[in-house]
Amino acid sequence: MSKFSQRSEAALQGVHPNLVKVMRAAIVDTPIDFTVTEGVRTDARQKALYAQGRTTKGPVVTNKNGITNKSNHQPKADGYGHAVDIYPFVGGKLLVTEKETIPALQTIAKHIKAKAAELGIKITWGGDWKSPYDPPHFEL
Repeated sequence: MSKFSQRSEAALQGVHPNLVKVMRAAIVDTPIDFTVTEGVRTDARQKALYAQGRTTKGPVVTNKNGITNKSNHQPKADGYGHAVDIYPFVGGKLLVTEKETIPALQTIAKHIKAKAAELGIKITWGGDWKSPYDPPHFEL
């Protein structure tokens, strides 16, 4: 039986209770351990991510500029962020860009979607999107 690390618990602060409920249900019997790396984002964090690959170094990671086009990671009118990003945690290591990362995320996503369905909570997985393809991402 798994439970979240302090890092994951910190990342879940300010995330909508329904999404937290899904993630907490999923971690208990997940086939592959995972870490919540990001939940709520500040406007400044979202703007910085949007700049990546455009005006700063690195690959483009979001199409949401954080101002006129808000991310679901940013707090909504209800005061909560509606998205989290996760990565597999295997052998004491966070898998981010390794060849096993995407297959592991696919396995974890199937499990998370099943838990959400059991709880009657509708979620969307970024790995089901064509553009941007975002397999670490889950949102209400």
